[in-house]
Amino acid sequence: MRTALVIGTGLIGTSAALALVGRGVVVHLADHDPEQARTAAALGAGMDEEPRGPVDLAIVAAPPAHVAATLADAMRRGVARGYLDVASVKGGPRRELESLGLDLSAYIGSHPMSGREKSGPLAATGDLFEGRPWVLTPTRDTDTDVLNLALELVSHCRAVPVVMDADAHDRAVALVSHMPHLVSSMVAARLENAEEAAVRLCGQGIRDVTRIAASDPRMWIDILSANPGPVADLLADVSADLDETVQALRALQSSDEAKRREGATGIEDVLRRGNVGQVRVPGKHGAAPTVYESVVVLINDQPGQLARIFADAGAAGVNIEDVRIEHATGQQAGLVELMVKPTVAPVLTAALRERGWAIRQ
Repeated sequence: MRTALVIGTGLIGTSAALALVGRGVVVHLADHDPEQARTAAALGAGMDEEPRGPVDLAIVAAPPAHVAATLADAMRRGVARGYLDVASVKGGPRRELESLGLDLSAYIGSHPMSGREKSGPLAATGDLFEGRPWVLTPTRDTDTDVLNLALELVSHCRAVPVVMDADAHDRAVALVSHMPHLVSSMVAARLENAEEAAVRLCGQGIRDVTRIAASDPRMWIDILSANPGPVADLLADVSADLDETVQALRALQSSDEAKRREGATGIEDVLRRGNVGQVRVPGKHGAAPTVYESVVVLINDQPGQLARIFADAGAAGVNIEDVRIEHATGQQAGLVELMVKPTVAPVLTAALRERGWAIRQ
């Protein structure tokens, strides 16, 4: 691939453009908002001008509701040899294109499984997709050359290609992305009118659960409008679990010992099912989940603290597998949870203590 046209210069489109420019591809940028395209160009994502002739690949990064119309316009104008979209739903746009009678041999659907809570070109980064799955949904009509162009795009973005059926993809993202986002928003909504004293007690658990609720509602209306059925089905299942859990909790309030035991059994069941499901979430680098041990370090909120911890861990010959930070409420301090293999946790603990770090047991 030597040339590309990115249509839609938000977070995903601009991030892909930055990655392509970094690999030597000549990128042209277009957007319904010219100012946004100019911003992306100023960030080094390409040129905000029309290509003089057909490019190798046109990448449509429009909202799901506008993907089919944008693709159809580009295909009718013949702006590229191949066409690809990055919408988070795949079945709907494909069926819309089919209904328009377009030749889909030059088209392939795709969905990079990466993003941020922020949107727009200023949130973009050239390494957004690195190591992340990038789903490709070719049809029986997709030309081999177009599939190869898509694979080249994924390679340039240092993502991991995953080939799926379009409708299977939509059911999958409803489970792992769309439904969790709505649940996160529902939990966060409980905080809207909560007492300030209660909100000040927020710890890492509530932060983890509500993090994605900070995303742009307008963007999510577009996404959910394109995949409502599978999401509704999953939420109906969650609703049934909630009803049973509420009943179990009410039973725990009973003065009847048998009802309390029944309630405890119901709560234990949902918690154990959660354990089983959580274990299925892929671990580091997509491998099977690994059990790590935590070494928790108290740090001050000052420049260089994290760098010192990592340097001291490196000097001890310990690899940090993962890290979490919990900020103390009302204090310029926090806890850094270093996740390491259990065999090296004592080594790291001793080394950090020797270097003056306060270890929280």
